[in-house]
Amino acid sequence: MSPPYLKEKDVLRLLERSGALQQGHFLLSSGLHSPQYVQCALLLQDPEATAKVCAAIVRPFRNSGVQVVAGPAIGAIPLVYEAARQLRARGIWTERVDGRMQLRRSFRVLAGERVLVVEDVVTTGGSAREVVELLRQLRAQVVAVASLVDRTGGIDPGFGVPFTALVRLDLAAYDPARCPLCQAGTPLHQPGSRSFTIGERSRA
Repeated sequence: MSPPYLKEKDVLRLLERSGALQQGHFLLSSGLHSPQYVQCALLLQDPEATAKVCAAIVRPFRNSGVQVVAGPAIGAIPLVYEAARQLRARGIWTERVDGRMQLRRSFRVLAGERVLVVEDVVTTGGSAREVVELLRQLRAQVVAVASLVDRTGGIDPGFGVPFTALVRLDLAAYDPARCPLCQAGTPLHQPGSRSFTIGERSRA
């Protein structure tokens, strides 16, 4: 039996209860700085909660013939596999090798396969966009990008396919050169999975 579909307020409640909505001074995977961070891993450590949010994520795509669910390591991996399970599709993830997104671990996508790209949080959309571009190079058909949280602030992430999200959060994000938290001397934390030196602007 599938979990009940969640509304935006239900997803927000799950994020709040899990402690995923954090306050401080954070280096985002986009390279931007923010006083807020959404640590989705705290929600996704709960298999029951993960099943609930994935049921809502895949709801628009249940009859769209999705054959593969893909997402960038590492944050999207729990979503990839639960979404794939619910869609009865394959679940794969991409990794960066020498700064470029690639398929590893003998993962393959066939030409023409219909792929749903999932992500935990989209800020500038860089990681998910790289996944989409890689899949297009492999001649797969990307159906859409779907995320748990959209914090783009209404800026088009440039996926070239439909983009859906369960929750849209209007959270501040600053260029490091103009970050008021840096100017105030607030310690900077890097809670995400991307590896780059604090102060370096990533491509994402």
